[in-house]
Amino acid sequence: MPARKIRWYVKAQLGVLLLPAGLCVFAEAAIRKGILTWRSLATASTEQLPTVPDAGPWFWYGILGLILINAGVGLMVESGLRRGYPDNG
Repeated sequence: MPARKIRWYVKAQLGVLLLPAGLCVFAEAAIRKGILTWRSLATASTEQLPTVPDAGPWFWYGILGLILINAGVGLMVESGLRRGYPDNG
C-alpha cells in the first residue's frame, strides 16, 4: 500500500475520532458551567439546597473541545471532499 493511501486513511480516521471526542469535551464544559451556575444560584437563595460539587475550569475544557471539533471536521473535509479515496491512477 503506497504511503499516500496510508496518509489519507490516517487523516480520515483521525478526523472521525476527533469530532466526537471534541463534542464530548465540549459537553463536559457545558456541564461544568451549569454546575457553577447552579452553585451561584444556590448561594444567592436562602433555601437549603444539596451540596454542589466543585466544577473546575470549564472555560479551558470548552476551548479544547472547540479545537478538537474544528480539527476533526477539517481533517474529514480535507480527506473526503477534496480528494476522496486515492485511486491507483
